[in-house]
Order: sequence, then structure tokens, then C-alpha cells
Amino acid sequence: MLERPASPDHEEHTSSYYAASANRRTDFAPLEGETNADVAVVGAGFTGLSAAIALAERGHRVALIEANRIGWGASGRNGGQLIGGMSGSEAFERQLGEDGRRFLRETFYEGNRIVEERVARYGIACDLKRGWMYAATKPRHMKWLEADCREHMDQGHPFEMVDRDRLATMLGTRAYHGGLIDHGSGHLHPLNLAIGEADAATGLGVAVHEHSPVVGIEHGRKAIVRTPRGSVHADFVVLAGGAYHRLERQRLKGLLFPTGSYIVATEPLGTLAGQLIANDVAVSNTDMVLDYFRLSGDGRMLFGGRCNYSNREPSDIAGSIRPRMVEIFPQLAGKRIEHAWGGKIGIIINRVPAIGRLAPNVFYSQGYSGHGVNFAHLAGVILAEAVTGTRGRFDLFERIRHTRIPVDGWAGSQILALGMIYYRLRDML
Repeated sequence: MLERPASPDHEEHTSSYYAASANRRTDFAPLEGETNADVAVVGAGFTGLSAAIALAERGHRVALIEANRIGWGASGRNGGQLIGGMSGSEAFERQLGEDGRRFLRETFYEGNRIVEERVARYGIACDLKRGWMYAATKPRHMKWLEADCREHMDQGHPFEMVDRDRLATMLGTRAYHGGLIDHGSGHLHPLNLAIGEADAATGLGVAVHEHSPVVGIEHGRKAIVRTPRGSVHADFVVLAGGAYHRLERQRLKGLLFPTGSYIVATEPLGTLAGQLIANDVAVSNTDMVLDYFRLSGDGRMLFGGRCNYSNREPSDIAGSIRPRMVEIFPQLAGKRIEHAWGGKIGIIINRVPAIGRLAPNVFYSQGYSGHGVNFAHLAGVILAEAVTGTRGRFDLFERIRHTRIPVDGWAGSQILALGMIYYRLRDML
């Protein structure tokens, strides 16, 4: 039996811009009493939501169980960038050879397409927009951006290079030396996407339960998922808790490290917004310890980064991020920061998502290392395929050899933080 300490309380959303601008406040009933399902999905972030929808669309009875609220974790508080591809692609290809290369080619935009199709099919209002830019912080970064652009254009992807002068007409800053635009990627309001997907799942017959932390899973031909006030008897279980779940820590120890990332939202900027990002794309820079920013649907600057691998929370998130934001955009020096928040993203050492099984009928997926909006949706579909017996893509991930740090928790975070100090120093050169 997999166990974690029971908690009588649930947590509300962090005080983010997304929570403040959510389309609605979800209020799904907690799990009460005993129930049956074909599949119990634990965790109502993007992985769990995507798996639940994919399974329900295939005719399965699904119970979706969330400890707090829909999209409470990284799915509902991230940077909102919908970026094609998968983290850890080099390691994935190195280990799997042609099988890995084929998967990466065939799925580069699949997560994006899943999101776009569900937004259209289920009428989800989440400020979905096309366009994402990789901005070069150093001249030498332009060479590998150009190589990346050529490779993707050869595969038919809508990529485009821009030099420094042209970039200055798109962004109200001279901080970058050029960039690579991916017109097939984009950005959105992640919490509203999650809420819309939960409503879509309900419409498909999924039993959605909030405020229902899983306290144990009993293995067997039929697994039993237990919460403080109820249980689900299911043929299959999908664990989709990401950086926040604590189930099966012994077997997953040293694999995933929750890492802090922080974001601020300014006051609405009016006409200034278009001067800062004229083409309304999302932007990430090319540093290993990166910044990312974009405009919200109501014209605020959302600026994030400053990843904290030691898991020590900043005492003043806005005070920590504002100097970097103003360095890039001096025009924002006098603008109010109205929201500041953070959360945990799941980092895997080799950056390849960890997808596997703990028993013949208990599957898991976690560790998207910053690419979760896109890849979590694809991972949910891959898990649904595995549950229904189509395991070709799932089996690729089971072949991956992951590097583990032999300790997790605080000690593991400090080891990881030391490694990231090295990369931060490299970014400064």
C-alpha cells in the first residue's frame, strides 16, 4: 500500500494573477464513500485532465481526484507558454536512437494541437494566442539558434530568425542580439485552460472530486485509491500529481526535484503593452537560468524566472523580480506590480519526462522541466493509450535510463542548487 500522511485541510489557489482573473471558481464535491471506476486519475493538473478527457472520449468511466482545486499546482500558476517539443530531447534521442528521433519529429507540436483542438471543441476561453520567441542574450547564442531554425524548417515547422535590428521593432528593448520565432507555439491563461478542461471532462461523464487528498493506494487486480472520506475501486490508476504528490516516494526517490519559479504581473499597461511586445508573442531568453515574459489578455506584463533550486522561497517575490524586469524594460520602472506568486516545477536531471508504471495497472508521469503546458497534454494521452493497451509510445519512456541523486528532499535540492550555481555563473560570462 502506498501511503502519505492524511491532511484534513485543502489549500486554495496561490494569490496569482490567474486566480484573480479565473473564469470561475471551481467547486467540485469531495469524494465521499465508496465508488467504482475503470480508471482513477490522481491529480487534476494538465496531465490528469488530459488523461481523463482522453479516457472518457474512449468510453471509459473515470474518477479524477484532486487534493486541492483544479489546476492548483504548476498547471494553474505557470508562465503560460505553450512551447512545442519536449525537454530533454537530446538525452532522449541519444538513448533511443532512431526511435527517439522519430518520436520527437512526430510529436513536436502534438501537445499544442491537443490544446488547440480542445479549446475549439469545448469552447474554452483561455486567451490562447500563437507565437513564441527564443531571444539570444549573447551574440554566440545566435549560431545555435540559426542551426535550430534550419533543422526545424527542414521538418516543415514555421520557424523564423530575426536579427537584432528587426527584433528591436518587435520588443521594446535592446537587451537581445536577435531571436528565433516559433509561429506554431504560443501562450495562454493556464488556469482558465485547466478549469475549461475540467468542465469538458465533467461533460464527458468524468466524476471530478476536489478537496480529496489521496492517503493511500492498495495494489491488486483492482486497485483501491483512498482519501480521508472515500475510496475508488479501479481497474487502473494514473498518478498525475507532478512536483506536489508524495505517493510512492521510495520508488521515485531522487528522480524528480521540485524547483521554485516566480512570476509578477504588472498593472494593465494600456498602449504601452504594444510598445513592449508589438507582435504579442511569448518570450524566453537563452540563458540556462532563464527569464520568460509575455502580455496577459488584459495587457499586463507577466514576467517570470529566477528559478530557485534550493527551494528557499524569496521573502519578497516582487522585489526579487522587479530589478531584472526593469533591466530588460526600463519603461516599466514606474509601473505597479499587482500580483506576485511562485510555485514548484518538476525537474528531472536529464530533463526527459519520467513516464512509467509502479505495478501492471498503476501508471505515472512527471517531470516536464518547464515544458509542461505542452507536454503534459501529450503525456496524458500517452497514459490513456497505455491504459487501453496501446503502449508503443509509453514503452519508449520506460526504456529511458534516468540519473538519480541518491538523496531527495532538502539535501537533494542543495546538491542540485550547487550545479545550477555553475550554470548561473556561465550565463554571466
